[in-house]
Amino acid sequence: MRMSGNIRTQGGHGRLGSVLSGLVVAVGCLLFVGGFVAGALLYRPYTVPSDSMKPTIERNSRVLAERVDGRDVRRGDVVVFTDPLWGSAPMVKRVVGVGGDTVACCDPSGRLTVNGTPVDEPYLRPGVDGRTVGSGEDFSATVPAGNLFLLGDERHTSLDSRSHLEDAGQGSVPRSAVVARVDAVVWPGADRLERPAGFAALPGGVSRPGPLGAILASAVGGAVLILAGAAYGPVAGRLRARNDRRSAGAGSAPRETVET
Repeated sequence: MRMSGNIRTQGGHGRLGSVLSGLVVAVGCLLFVGGFVAGALLYRPYTVPSDSMKPTIERNSRVLAERVDGRDVRRGDVVVFTDPLWGSAPMVKRVVGVGGDTVACCDPSGRLTVNGTPVDEPYLRPGVDGRTVGSGEDFSATVPAGNLFLLGDERHTSLDSRSHLEDAGQGSVPRSAVVARVDAVVWPGADRLERPAGFAALPGGVSRPGPLGAILASAVGGAVLILAGAAYGPVAGRLRARNDRRSAGAGSAPRETVET
Protein backbone atom coordinates (compact mmCIF):
# COMPACT_ATOMS: atom_id res chain seq x y z
CA MET A 1 0.00 0.00 0.00
CA ARG A 2 2.84 2.34 0.88
CA MET A 3 4.50 1.69 -2.49
CA SER A 4 1.34 2.39 -4.48
CA GLY A 5 0.86 5.60 -2.52
CA ASN A 6 4.37 6.75 -3.56
CA ILE A 7 3.64 5.97 -7.20
CA ARG A 8 0.45 8.03 -7.13
CA THR A 9 2.27 10.96 -5.52
CA GLN A 10 5.10 10.88 -8.03
CA GLY A 11 2.64 10.55 -10.89
CA GLY A 12 0.65 13.49 -9.54
CA HIS A 13 3.76 15.64 -9.34
CA GLY A 14 4.72 14.55 -12.85
CA ARG A 15 1.32 15.45 -14.25
CA LEU A 16 1.35 18.81 -12.47
CA GLY A 17 4.83 19.53 -13.78
CA SER A 18 3.77 18.63 -17.31
CA VAL A 19 0.74 20.92 -17.09
CA LEU A 20 2.82 23.81 -15.74
CA SER A 21 5.53 23.34 -18.38
CA GLY A 22 2.84 23.30 -21.06
CA LEU A 23 1.43 26.57 -19.72
CA VAL A 24 4.91 28.11 -19.67
CA VAL A 25 5.48 27.11 -23.31
CA ALA A 26 2.05 28.45 -24.29
CA VAL A 27 2.69 31.81 -22.62
CA GLY A 28 6.14 31.91 -24.17
CA CYS A 29 4.67 31.31 -27.63
CA LEU A 30 2.14 34.11 -27.12
CA LEU A 31 4.86 36.56 -26.05
CA PHE A 32 7.26 35.48 -28.79
CA VAL A 33 4.74 35.57 -31.64
CA GLY A 34 3.04 38.66 -30.23
CA GLY A 35 6.37 40.51 -30.18
CA PHE A 36 7.02 39.72 -33.82
CA VAL A 37 3.48 40.62 -34.88
CA ALA A 38 3.61 43.92 -32.97
CA GLY A 39 6.99 44.69 -34.53
CA ALA A 40 5.68 44.01 -38.03
CA LEU A 41 2.61 46.19 -37.45
CA LEU A 42 4.34 49.11 -35.74
CA TYR A 43 7.74 49.20 -37.43
CA ARG A 44 9.15 49.21 -40.93
CA PRO A 45 12.78 48.72 -42.02
CA TYR A 46 14.54 51.26 -44.23
CA THR A 47 17.97 51.59 -45.79
CA VAL A 48 19.66 55.01 -45.62
CA PRO A 49 21.50 55.34 -48.95
CA SER A 50 23.40 58.61 -48.36
CA ASP A 51 25.84 60.26 -45.94
CA SER A 52 23.42 63.05 -45.00
CA MET A 53 22.72 61.67 -41.49
CA LYS A 54 26.33 60.88 -40.53
CA PRO A 55 27.56 60.26 -37.90
CA THR A 56 24.19 59.35 -36.37
CA ILE A 57 23.35 57.00 -39.24
CA GLU A 58 26.05 55.82 -41.63
CA ARG A 59 25.54 55.27 -45.35
CA ASN A 60 23.70 52.00 -46.20
CA SER A 61 22.65 51.47 -42.59
CA ARG A 62 19.45 49.55 -41.92
CA VAL A 63 17.08 51.29 -39.52
CA LEU A 64 13.78 50.48 -37.87
CA ALA A 65 11.24 53.26 -38.10
CA GLU A 66 8.01 53.41 -36.15
CA ARG A 67 4.91 54.12 -38.23
CA VAL A 68 3.61 57.43 -36.86
CA ASP A 69 1.26 60.19 -37.84
CA GLY A 70 3.07 63.37 -38.84
CA ARG A 71 1.03 65.25 -36.26
CA ASP A 72 2.88 63.38 -33.50
CA VAL A 73 6.35 64.42 -34.69
CA ARG A 74 8.38 66.80 -32.52
CA ARG A 75 11.65 68.67 -32.81
CA GLY A 76 14.68 66.41 -32.69
CA ASP A 77 12.94 63.41 -34.25
CA VAL A 78 14.64 61.63 -37.14
CA VAL A 79 11.87 60.93 -39.62
CA VAL A 80 11.25 59.16 -42.91
CA PHE A 81 9.23 61.26 -45.34
CA THR A 82 8.36 61.59 -49.01
CA ASP A 83 7.82 64.87 -50.80
CA PRO A 84 7.56 65.39 -54.59
CA LEU A 85 9.77 68.50 -54.46
CA TRP A 86 12.56 66.47 -52.83
CA GLY A 87 12.32 63.46 -55.12
CA SER A 88 10.34 60.24 -55.38
CA ALA A 89 12.35 58.14 -52.89
CA PRO A 90 11.78 58.22 -49.10
CA MET A 91 14.28 60.46 -47.31
CA VAL A 92 15.62 60.49 -43.73
CA LYS A 93 16.27 63.81 -41.97
CA ARG A 94 16.06 65.38 -38.51
CA VAL A 95 13.21 67.71 -37.58
CA VAL A 96 14.64 70.98 -36.23
CA GLY A 97 11.60 73.21 -36.55
CA VAL A 98 7.81 72.92 -36.48
CA GLY A 99 5.01 75.22 -37.64
CA GLY A 100 5.48 78.79 -36.38
CA ASP A 101 9.20 78.38 -35.59
CA THR A 102 11.91 80.63 -36.94
CA VAL A 103 14.96 78.46 -37.58
CA ALA A 104 18.24 80.27 -38.11
CA CYS A 105 21.98 79.77 -38.09
CA CYS A 106 24.32 80.56 -36.74
CA ASP A 107 24.72 82.24 -33.35
CA PRO A 108 28.18 83.52 -32.29
CA SER A 109 29.03 79.99 -31.09
CA GLY A 110 28.04 78.44 -34.41
CA ARG A 111 24.84 76.89 -33.05
CA LEU A 112 21.45 76.52 -34.68
CA THR A 113 18.74 78.67 -33.10
CA VAL A 114 15.01 78.03 -32.87
CA ASN A 115 12.99 81.17 -32.08
CA GLY A 116 16.24 82.74 -30.91
CA THR A 117 17.11 79.90 -28.52
CA PRO A 118 20.46 78.20 -29.26
CA VAL A 119 20.26 74.42 -29.56
CA ASP A 120 23.14 72.16 -28.55
CA GLU A 121 23.57 69.31 -31.06
CA PRO A 122 26.23 66.87 -29.82
CA TYR A 123 25.72 64.57 -32.82
CA LEU A 124 27.28 67.11 -35.21
CA ARG A 125 30.88 66.61 -36.30
CA PRO A 126 33.57 69.09 -37.40
CA GLY A 127 33.87 70.14 -41.01
CA VAL A 128 37.03 70.33 -43.09
CA ASP A 129 37.95 73.58 -41.32
CA GLY A 130 37.77 71.82 -37.95
CA ARG A 131 34.75 73.82 -36.77
CA THR A 132 31.53 72.22 -35.55
CA VAL A 133 28.63 74.42 -36.66
CA GLY A 134 24.91 74.05 -37.09
CA SER A 135 25.20 74.98 -40.76
CA GLY A 136 27.97 75.68 -43.23
CA GLU A 137 26.06 78.71 -44.50
CA ASP A 138 23.92 81.26 -42.68
CA PHE A 139 20.15 81.12 -43.17
CA SER A 140 16.85 82.02 -41.57
CA ALA A 141 13.43 80.53 -42.30
CA THR A 142 9.98 80.72 -40.78
CA VAL A 143 8.11 77.40 -40.84
CA PRO A 144 4.47 77.58 -42.03
CA ALA A 145 1.78 76.08 -39.79
CA GLY A 146 1.44 72.32 -40.24
CA ASN A 147 4.94 72.00 -41.71
CA LEU A 148 8.37 70.75 -40.59
CA PHE A 149 11.88 72.08 -41.20
CA LEU A 150 14.36 69.24 -41.73
CA LEU A 151 18.15 69.03 -41.70
CA GLY A 152 20.64 66.20 -42.08
CA ASP A 153 23.13 65.67 -39.26
CA GLU A 154 25.96 65.99 -41.82
CA ARG A 155 25.45 69.76 -42.06
CA HIS A 156 28.32 70.34 -44.50
CA THR A 157 27.07 68.16 -47.38
CA SER A 158 23.42 67.31 -46.66
CA LEU A 159 20.81 68.43 -49.18
CA ASP A 160 17.91 69.36 -46.91
CA SER A 161 15.53 72.22 -46.15
CA ARG A 162 18.37 74.71 -46.74
CA SER A 163 18.41 73.63 -50.39
CA HIS A 164 14.72 74.50 -50.77
CA LEU A 165 14.59 77.88 -49.05
CA GLU A 166 13.27 79.50 -52.25
CA ASP A 167 10.27 77.14 -52.32
CA ALA A 168 6.85 78.31 -51.15
CA GLY A 169 7.26 76.66 -47.74
CA GLN A 170 10.81 78.07 -47.24
CA GLY A 171 12.26 74.57 -47.36
CA SER A 172 9.68 72.92 -45.09
CA VAL A 173 7.51 69.90 -45.85
CA PRO A 174 3.96 69.14 -44.68
CA ARG A 175 3.58 66.96 -41.60
CA SER A 176 1.49 64.62 -43.76
CA ALA A 177 4.66 63.78 -45.74
CA VAL A 178 6.06 61.90 -42.72
CA VAL A 179 5.52 58.14 -42.82
CA ALA A 180 7.69 56.94 -39.91
CA ARG A 181 10.06 57.97 -37.12
CA VAL A 182 13.45 56.24 -36.85
CA ASP A 183 13.82 54.47 -33.51
CA ALA A 184 16.96 52.36 -33.95
CA VAL A 185 19.83 51.40 -36.20
CA VAL A 186 19.89 47.62 -36.59
CA TRP A 187 22.78 47.19 -39.05
CA PRO A 188 25.71 47.53 -38.94
CA GLY A 189 25.62 47.07 -35.20
CA ALA A 190 22.51 47.86 -33.17
CA ASP A 191 21.75 51.06 -31.32
CA ARG A 192 18.69 53.00 -30.21
CA LEU A 193 18.44 56.64 -31.30
CA GLU A 194 18.33 58.95 -28.28
CA ARG A 195 16.02 61.93 -28.24
CA PRO A 196 18.33 65.00 -28.33
CA ALA A 197 18.30 66.93 -25.07
CA GLY A 198 19.03 70.18 -26.91
CA PHE A 199 15.42 70.40 -28.11
CA ALA A 200 13.87 69.31 -24.80
CA ALA A 201 13.79 72.83 -23.34
CA LEU A 202 11.76 74.19 -26.26
CA PRO A 203 7.94 74.31 -26.06
CA GLY A 204 6.48 70.86 -26.66
CA GLY A 205 9.68 69.09 -25.62
CA VAL A 206 10.78 65.94 -27.40
CA SER A 207 8.90 62.77 -28.25
CA ARG A 208 8.98 59.63 -26.13
CA PRO A 209 10.90 56.57 -27.32
CA GLY A 210 8.84 54.09 -29.31
CA PRO A 211 7.74 50.65 -28.07
CA LEU A 212 10.70 48.83 -29.63
CA GLY A 213 12.20 48.00 -26.22
CA ALA A 214 8.96 46.42 -25.00
CA ILE A 215 8.57 44.48 -28.24
CA LEU A 216 12.11 43.07 -28.02
CA ALA A 217 11.60 42.22 -24.34
CA SER A 218 8.41 40.35 -25.23
CA ALA A 219 10.10 38.33 -27.98
CA VAL A 220 13.19 37.50 -25.89
CA GLY A 221 11.13 36.70 -22.79
CA GLY A 222 8.88 34.45 -24.85
CA ALA A 223 11.88 32.59 -26.26
CA VAL A 224 13.27 32.05 -22.75
CA LEU A 225 9.93 30.69 -21.51
CA ILE A 226 9.63 28.35 -24.49
CA LEU A 227 13.11 26.95 -23.88
CA ALA A 228 12.49 26.64 -20.13
CA GLY A 229 9.16 24.85 -20.61
CA ALA A 230 10.57 22.54 -23.28
CA ALA A 231 13.52 21.66 -21.05
CA TYR A 232 11.26 20.51 -18.20
CA GLY A 233 10.54 17.06 -19.66
CA PRO A 234 14.16 15.96 -20.23
CA VAL A 235 15.35 17.43 -16.93
CA ALA A 236 12.51 15.88 -14.95
CA GLY A 237 13.12 12.53 -16.68
CA ARG A 238 16.78 12.56 -15.71
CA LEU A 239 15.96 13.45 -12.13
CA ARG A 240 13.40 10.62 -11.91
CA ALA A 241 15.87 8.15 -13.39
CA ARG A 242 18.51 9.21 -10.89
CA ASN A 243 16.07 8.87 -7.99
CA ASP A 244 15.00 5.43 -9.26
CA ARG A 245 18.61 4.26 -9.36
CA ARG A 246 19.19 5.51 -5.84
CA SER A 247 16.00 3.84 -4.60
CA ALA A 248 16.97 0.56 -6.28
CA GLY A 249 20.42 0.72 -4.72
CA ALA A 250 18.97 1.39 -1.30
CA GLY A 251 16.45 -1.47 -1.65
CA SER A 252 19.13 -4.06 -2.52
CA ALA A 253 21.45 -3.15 0.35
CA PRO A 254 21.67 -5.87 3.08
CA ARG A 255 19.79 -5.15 6.25
CA GLU A 256 21.40 -5.55 9.64
CA THR A 257 19.53 -7.66 12.22
CA VAL A 258 19.38 -6.21 15.69
CA GLU A 259 18.72 -8.67 18.46
CA THR A 260 16.92 -7.52 21.51
